[in-house]
Amino acid sequence: MRPSLKDFKKKALANPEVEKEYLDLAPAYALRKQLIEIRKNAGLTQEELAEILHTKKSNISRLENVNSKISPTLSTIEEYAKAVGYKLQLQFVPQH
Repeated sequence: MRPSLKDFKKKALANPEVEKEYLDLAPAYALRKQLIEIRKNAGLTQEELAEILHTKKSNISRLENVNSKISPTLSTIEEYAKAVGYKLQLQFVPQH
């Protein structure tokens, strides 16, 4: 029987190096997940959002892709948020 994703994740995160990398990448994954969510909540496709932002669909796709090596600028995230009816709010939290 194949292990579930939950079991695989638990086993992988038992390795301190994997856990550190996972925690380091968590904010980028969370950001991209939120970008997709607010775009969909606005009822927009990537193509429609690209048109509003005067860019290409591939740029929106790259921005939302968790595997993208490109880090969006703060101004890009702010423009994206505004285009779908949101404003960006940053929050700093203490490290554990």
